[in-house]
Amino acid sequence: MPGGRYRRIDYLKETVRLGAGLDAAGLLSDEATERGLTCLRRFASRLSGFAPGQVRAVATQTLREARNRNAFLLRAQEVLGFPIEVISGREEARLIYAGVAHLQAGDEPRLVIDIGGRSTELILGRGRVPMVAESFGTGCVSLSLRFFEGGRITEAGFRAAQVAAGAEFEEALGPFAPEHWDHALGSSGTAGAVSQVLIAAGMSDGRITPAGLRWCMQQCLAAGHIDRIDLPGLKPERRAVLPGGLSILYTLATHFDIQALWPAKGALRQGLIVDLHERLVGAGRSGDMRDESVISLQQRFDVDAEQAERVTRIALALWDQGVPAAVRSDGERRRELAWACSLHEMGLMVSHHDHHRHSAYLLANVDAAGFSQSQQRRIGELVLGQRGGLRKIETALAASEAFAWQVLCLRLAVIKCHARQPVHDGALHLLPRGREALLRYTRSWADERPRTLFLLQEEAAAWARQGGPLALRLPG
Repeated sequence: MPGGRYRRIDYLKETVRLGAGLDAAGLLSDEATERGLTCLRRFASRLSGFAPGQVRAVATQTLREARNRNAFLLRAQEVLGFPIEVISGREEARLIYAGVAHLQAGDEPRLVIDIGGRSTELILGRGRVPMVAESFGTGCVSLSLRFFEGGRITEAGFRAAQVAAGAEFEEALGPFAPEHWDHALGSSGTAGAVSQVLIAAGMSDGRITPAGLRWCMQQCLAAGHIDRIDLPGLKPERRAVLPGGLSILYTLATHFDIQALWPAKGALRQGLIVDLHERLVGAGRSGDMRDESVISLQQRFDVDAEQAERVTRIALALWDQGVPAAVRSDGERRRELAWACSLHEMGLMVSHHDHHRHSAYLLANVDAAGFSQSQQRRIGELVLGQRGGLRKIETALAASEAFAWQVLCLRLAVIKCHARQPVHDGALHLLPRGREALLRYTRSWADERPRTLFLLQEEAAAWARQGGPLALRLPG
């Protein structure tokens, strides 16, 4: 991204409409799953040879909803060859704004609207900074399927779709009211498609207006069925979701007094590129949004920053000296360990009893800018394993050697820092020996700290009982 700009060298796009394959029980159908996997196989061929740090793949509302998403993700990641992370609605909104702001600079307060298949994101921002970002569970696919069943387009369908959309957006009437913004932008497919139709029909210069939306809806009603929609400039693949998209746009225009919505140049894809670039150049510095989120969470949950820093320092020292090189090569794992150490006691704000469980729950569910839901769950499971028996995380331990090493380093650091006093950084040394982790310390150090030695012995016994991918061995 030289000079803050990126250059497109290739562009592949496929319309999969995964969201159309969710049934009433929230399960992704076999047909939709196969459509998604077929698309990913083609993408995998193009991405062959890319380093893991150069690729970021995310999933949005459909997989946020799907009850069988984990089964799909396992197959999808195997096909693609890279991790696929499920991001929260607010994180999706933040990334959308990052994409728009990068390609359309401006200091005026603005409203950005992004209508997806099963969700719609609203963001208020100024310059590069999103001030309010929310995601709502209605999109052009879900509304089209529900209120224009069988492809039939009726006035009753439009009215019902607009009422349903209005019910979703009602809570946003205050935060996103017209007095908070000067300019409205529409990103992604729906806004771009409607804008192109209005231009081709000679109805506008590209801006989307309430009058233009009413004209589009009248043309759809005259057609009577999605298969007969014949609007200038409309791509055939957008016909099936146009009625739902128009319903959302018109609802937003009337509820938020949007007299002109201009199509935006950027969206989620561009935001991901910007975010990935910031992660790569900001690693170890302050350029990564996730570092800022961790600091914010520490403050929000009144985490003991000195204790968190001690545990982080010891855990990372053990990781750097004792974890096999093949595991250490994934720098993201080290960062996840550091974030887990920084936040492992946030559950104390809820209760001292079983605080590790509260910490894990909070980490898995709190809104944390920059993090995907997938990564938050991994860190939450790591924090869950900071103390007590290992059975509660045995599935994750068996599935990933890297996770086992993360858990071991965190638990050893927590033990060493259990007195909540300054500690000697170099007292413990970790050495990898295949499936064993050898912990080294001097006899004099252990004799001076009988309680710490007792806890280390208990730790070795816990790993022996677990019988997983690692065994902890202490000096004889």
